[in-house]
Formats: sequence, C-alpha cells, structure tokens
Amino acid sequence: MARKLRKTKPLIFIFCEGESEQAYANFLKHHFSDVASIQYPTATGLFDMARSIFKNNPKYRNNAEVTDEIWFFFDVEEVDRGKWKERFNVVEKLRKLRSKPGIRVRLLMTTACVEYWFMLHYQMFAPALSTVADKERVRHMLEQRVPGYKKGDQASTNKIAERYPLAVKNGAQTLHDLLGEGLPTLEDTDERNRWLCESSKTFTTVHEAILYLESLAGTG
Repeated sequence: MARKLRKTKPLIFIFCEGESEQAYANFLKHHFSDVASIQYPTATGLFDMARSIFKNNPKYRNNAEVTDEIWFFFDVEEVDRGKWKERFNVVEKLRKLRSKPGIRVRLLMTTACVEYWFMLHYQMFAPALSTVADKERVRHMLEQRVPGYKKGDQASTNKIAERYPLAVKNGAQTLHDLLGEGLPTLEDTDERNRWLCESSKTFTTVHEAILYLESLAGTG
C-alpha cells in the first residue's frame, strides 16, 4: 500500500539503553524515513543523558521547539522498580521543552532484555523473566531463530526487525493479557506506565511506537 506523506515529517529523538536497541532504532529510522525524521545520539544512554543533552547540546536544545516526540528504548528489570519517580521527573521536564502542544514522550519498554521483544517477532509467549537464567534462555531461543545474532549487530537485527508486523500483534497481546492482573488501562498513560515499571510482569510497549509510525505512513 502506498504511504500517505505528510507535509512535515515529525522529528523524533530516541535514547537507547544499549547497542541492540540502537540497532533496532536504526532500522526504524531507515524503514520509516519517508514519514518521520528519527535521530539518536551516537552514544547510548537514557534519562540522565536526555536531560543533559537537551540542556547542553545546541543540536538538541535549539531543536526542542520543533521536536515532536522523544522515545526511551530500554529494558525494565527488578533494579529499575524504584526509579519511576526520578525518571518521571525527567519526562515531565522534557514535555515542557516545547510550548503547546508539549513534546510527546514515549517509553519503549521490554521486560528484562530486548531479546524478548526480538523473540516476539517470531512467536507469542510471556515467560517468567526474573533471573539471569531466564534471560539467557530467551537469548538462546533467539540465536536458534537467527544464527549469528549478536548484540548490536545491524545485519541480524535488520533480519529480525523486518518481521515487525507480527511483533506488533504479539506485543499488543502481552499488554491485553495483563488487564486481568491489574493493568489499569491499555492506553499509554503515566498511570499505566508506572504500573508496568513497578510490576514484575512480562510485557513490551515497543509496538506502540511502531503503530504510531505506521499511522503516519497510512498503513496502520
């Protein structure tokens, strides 16, 4: 289906936790280049980096008023459960960098390891992901699906990412399945995201960013 091009492409900055997330962001940047201008720092880093870079780097500071969205692409682990307040303070500051309407901040979260999000490109499952052994099991499953997969490797990441339509469907299912376990809403709200960050459930929200890009392309 031909994409419907907007007159002005939205400007999106992505902050990635690691090289694997960055490789996936690079795929999105090129795949959706006709409908969105996606940029990210060469270095990895999340909330502290974003706060610093929008304050001190002219490229970011001078473009704040024309920035449409800021994305954080990261894993949610047990050690992160107490970090919501600190991170949310950064989110609120970033939203206010642009006058009305404020900048949209999206949290592209995946439980435990990005390889779980990658595996959703192949199958729907929601295993326990609370231990190192759990994460290693998922990584091994991915390596079986994608021989030669290594963290940050662009070629293997592209091979995975090309299957994103299935991952979008499966990602949405991970959230839907949590409604019966206390998830407040499927909508991308601060209340929901706090619940997800502070729970020990298996989920992803990365698909929501792709749905947004698809909506720009007229294919969603």
